Amino acid sequence: MNNFIALTGWANFFVIVGSSAGALIGLQFVVMALVADVVSTASEQQQRQAGEAFATPNIVHFGTVLLLSAILTAPWHSIYGPVIIVTAIGICGLIYTLLVTRRMRRQSAYQPVFEDWLFHSLFPLTAYLLLSASGYEATLHEEGSIFGVGAAALVLLFTGIHNAWDAASYHVFAVQRQRSDKAD
Repeated sequence: MNNFIALTGWANFFVIVGSSAGALIGLQFVVMALVADVVSTASEQQQRQAGEAFATPNIVHFGTVLLLSAILTAPWHSIYGPVIIVTAIGICGLIYTLLVTRRMRRQSAYQPVFEDWLFHSLFPLTAYLLLSASGYEATLHEEGSIFGVGAAALVLLFTGIHNAWDAASYHVFAVQRQRSDKAD
């Protein structure tokens, strides 16, 4: 079997997903610049801890999707290079998600609710686990494993979109609430 049949049909998918991730990284920077002046009652350390738990992971997830897209559209001479890299990305992502989960528990600026645990911990953990498993699966079934990589990329992309929107809307409503409290 030709090793490249598994990747050839996916080029457009990864170009679209990777481009979206790249654009969303830029948009995330714009949003962060806009909310930088938000008046907060949290201390500087609390704000930093909350950023490490809730904002930075979005850039990591978007960056991961962009990296996966670049790797899987590159002209490889063997399937083993991308397999090793995808597996490594999955393992690193698992470790990072566990670190983010710990940061969520330790930060005190915001009390996470179920939706936060779902989108900041469970979904990314599942996506990175799927990446790791897909890398291993590629050694057995090349063509089927790419569906796992594509699914993981989409989960990370949509998780990042949700989290970025959630953070932006939180800041918008928090600012309005603080302004109305000061006006009263």
